[in-house]
Amino acid sequence: MSVLVLTLAVSAACCLGFGFVLQQNAARQAPLSDFLSPRLLLDLVKVPRWLGGIGLMVAGMILGAIALGQGEVSLVEPLLATNLLFALALSRRQTKQPLGRQGWAGLALLAGGVTAFIVAGEPRGGTAITDPFRHWLIIGAMIGLALLLTTYAKRSRLSAGPVLLALAAGLLYGVQDALTRVSGQRFTEGGLAELLTGWQPYAVLALGVTGLVLVQSAFETAPLRMSLPALTAAQPLAGIVCGVGFLGDRLRTDTAALTWEAVGLAAVVTGIVLLGMHPAMPCGADRSEPARNLQPS
Repeated sequence: MSVLVLTLAVSAACCLGFGFVLQQNAARQAPLSDFLSPRLLLDLVKVPRWLGGIGLMVAGMILGAIALGQGEVSLVEPLLATNLLFALALSRRQTKQPLGRQGWAGLALLAGGVTAFIVAGEPRGGTAITDPFRHWLIIGAMIGLALLLTTYAKRSRLSAGPVLLALAAGLLYGVQDALTRVSGQRFTEGGLAELLTGWQPYAVLALGVTGLVLVQSAFETAPLRMSLPALTAAQPLAGIVCGVGFLGDRLRTDTAALTWEAVGLAAVVTGIVLLGMHPAMPCGADRSEPARNLQPS
């Protein structure tokens, strides 16, 4: 694994983790009438704390895009999942909660799982699949599942809704990461003209905006511990499926390697859940009271 890719991916995770906490701090004060509406972004853009969180998220996405240009999606995505460690660090500073057994266990599982998956799988590049049907089948399945989750989320806004929205956003972000890599390859091969004549950069933008609305709607309706674990778990899994499915990423497939890869991914997801549900994670607004108007903070 390249030291450059490792540094870029972990730096991206740091920016994303800090950015998610700041975004949720602001979004939890948004009125519920903005749920799943682009109007939510128009309201939040007036809040400096949210803008700071978005700035960090954009920086993380840029660093992640550079990492994806240098390394395989199947390698970068598990490293990006460590954003939860940085989110917890900032949340602990805000809430003064000790890490405790749950925090240390989650940290060990997440870090150990990422390490186990990368060491066992040895992600490496290969020849991308050129069959358009394969591309659209995988991308369509991810987007279709995200749409289905969003539909169910509308029916259960304050119960399972935030988790479903975060899962949907994670799937879209995983596809976005894969298409970001494709866009980078087009730019490298043919410059700006080659990039802008393809559909991929426009899909990256559309997926990013849609995912942002879903994430902010999840943040406004529930504590961060309900939404961030689902978001953080879904994104790398979707990215790995796209990487192996049509980008040509290759993993070791002998029995021992597959076993350790599965164990590693299971440990990553378990660690994400433990860290995401840690008491240090910020609580949401009390939705039993009338919704408050956003105030700059």
